[in-house]
Amino acid sequence: MVIFHSLLMYLCSLPVKSPQSQNKGTTFIRTCFNGIGILSIPYALFEGGWISLIALFVIALICFYTGILLKKCMDSNPHIKSYPDIGAQAFGKKGKTTISIFLYLEHFLLAVEFLILEGDNLHKLFPNFHLHISKKKIGGKQVFILLTALVMLPTTWLRSLSLLAYVSASGILASLILVGSVFWIGAFEGVGFSEKGVVWRYNGLPMAISLYTFCYCGHAVFPTLCASMRDKSQFPKVLLVCFIWSTISYGSMAVLGYLMYGEDLMSQKPSNEISSKIAIYTTIINPITKYAIIICPIAMALEETLLVQNNKLVSLIIRTTLVINTVIVALLVPFFGYMMAFIGAFLSISGSILFPCLCYLKINKKLRNFGLELIFILVIILVLGFFAAAVGTFISVKDIVEHIHMK
Repeated sequence: MVIFHSLLMYLCSLPVKSPQSQNKGTTFIRTCFNGIGILSIPYALFEGGWISLIALFVIALICFYTGILLKKCMDSNPHIKSYPDIGAQAFGKKGKTTISIFLYLEHFLLAVEFLILEGDNLHKLFPNFHLHISKKKIGGKQVFILLTALVMLPTTWLRSLSLLAYVSASGILASLILVGSVFWIGAFEGVGFSEKGVVWRYNGLPMAISLYTFCYCGHAVFPTLCASMRDKSQFPKVLLVCFIWSTISYGSMAVLGYLMYGEDLMSQKPSNEISSKIAIYTTIINPITKYAIIICPIAMALEETLLVQNNKLVSLIIRTTLVINTVIVALLVPFFGYMMAFIGAFLSISGSILFPCLCYLKINKKLRNFGLELIFILVIILVLGFFAAAVGTFISVKDIVEHIHMK
């Protein structure tokens, strides 16, 4: 409580520009609201064992550093407004196209994952729910995916990042409630924190790394958020606050869940206790508050390509069409966990770790001289990043293929 109060006072005491600029761009606090999120990751800890927590913190540090590299790339040209613009600055049209494909595919699949997660959680809460339309029975999960999309749709119509910030700000409170609910279940409902788990599971480490990286796959939005700020020099502080908050949330959820259920984590079913219901409902709220932020970069890119940024009707049609497409894919994709691991291994590592380093090395010609920063980027980040991406992608694709054959 003391830490949170001190942090809030610090954010509120930051200086702002003159009144003439009050309506232009987002503030430090609003940008923090846009960037903070939480997904439950006890399963990642279950896959890799306790030692894999080191990977969580290492990935957080690396992703924070690569976020700073993106800001430095933006400083090289005041006309850069998005991540693909950074690719263009570094490698020309091919760089812009490559980064656009990776990042927008990542965000599209992430939006799909949110819908699948919502469908799964709501179906667990209401397992007997279904609809009959024209004598055809529609399963509860499919219905909940459709209903969730309808709830999320109006938030995607908001074109201002400042307004979207107020929507996603509720995710901060949801994160606190979620961690608190899980702790309450363990401490006061007879579950306890006595499970030991395993120290090391080497064959599950690639999956754990993929899932951890998935949690920090926000780099596609970073340049957009930075460009929208009134005082762009505050952006590194925004990243620091967001990464600290997110890592504490992720780590707390992982440790609490693993201590409570250990190796029986995957077999646990939601109980009828109020605290369990609160935890599930809060997990449902979080994707709803973040869905529009995920869709926004794709919609903005399409609007820019079609030169319809100022046409509100066309913008509404584009964003609605995007939501419909994510619903279609969510209804067709049956494997949430494996797809999440693939996104983390192939798309998130590329977009959050590899591409920022490659673009920075290309744009910052001073690094051509052999130095500590160059060694750190080449040896530590790029080599390990390529290795993790290759192994994680291979394992996740293998799991997906095996899952399809089992159907």
